[in-house]
Amino acid sequence: MVWSFNEYLDKVNDAVAGICYPDEPKGLYEPIAYTMSLGGKRIRPSLVLMASDAFGNNSHKAIAPAVGIELFHNFTLLHDDVMDRADVRRGKPTVHMKWNANTAILSGDAMLTMATQYIAKAPVAVMPEVMKLYNNTAMEIYEGQQYDVDFESRIDVTEAEYINMIRLKTSVLLGCACKIGAIIGGASAEDAMRIYRFGELIGLAFQLQDDLLDVYGDEKTFGKAIGGDIMNNKKTFMLIKAFELAQGQDHIELMGWINAENPDRAEKVAAVTEIYTRSGVKKIAEERIARYTKDALTVLEEISIDDDAKEAFRSFADMLMSRTK
Repeated sequence: MVWSFNEYLDKVNDAVAGICYPDEPKGLYEPIAYTMSLGGKRIRPSLVLMASDAFGNNSHKAIAPAVGIELFHNFTLLHDDVMDRADVRRGKPTVHMKWNANTAILSGDAMLTMATQYIAKAPVAVMPEVMKLYNNTAMEIYEGQQYDVDFESRIDVTEAEYINMIRLKTSVLLGCACKIGAIIGGASAEDAMRIYRFGELIGLAFQLQDDLLDVYGDEKTFGKAIGGDIMNNKKTFMLIKAFELAQGQDHIELMGWINAENPDRAEKVAAVTEIYTRSGVKKIAEERIARYTKDALTVLEEISIDDDAKEAFRSFADMLMSRTK
């Protein structure tokens, strides 16, 4: 039996709340507990449980690996926030702002080890396969982060390069979550790969939606300051397509904002957003999001699970694409 996403989310939240942290040293474990208490969408661990039940009603065996996936995801965010100089995460100060960068780095390191310990609690029969997938995925994510850093000093990043970067940095972890659940649930190798692909495609749509929300979202619901990518000149889908499509004065103005030193935040965000809108970038991003979502749902139809399970994944995809944060 496959439940709704929100029911799996409740199980994940209970499991995360039950994590026991050592008392000492407080400087190491308090930032981890703080990070994990901030909530978040918990998409990845919920997918582990959902996929496990879709193939074999084994979500009770997948709780620990699901928690491990969530710990790993949050470890990457701690380090990303330091690298991106982000002040806010989920509406609260980031760890490096509340404590300091050294604390964020070291607590992130500890979270990585904790994540691995939880993943290794997968059922013994499948644990080697799960660990191999997890370790391969982790390396891909680090590769994606490096590409993201490399792109900061380039203005010639192509759409194909960007899609590959977000596939590595974001999408593969959603695919990994789905596949870990499938492996624990007893899926065939073919179906495990199909549900991995479903997660990967949904991950691409998810990240493009994030790019869109960072420009056009509501700061009150988005959980962090709108326009952060614009201020940091991040090579998002939006900026890459604007480089390609902006003409004449718009292109000159865009390059001026990219090269401006210490610009006024509100002025830069408003001006670049207007260029995105005039250049048609917003519409193109929405079209790409719809395309990747459609492709994911097409793959879903090829998976050997019952209609109720497929409907749960369809509902999940609908929820993800209609989000405002």
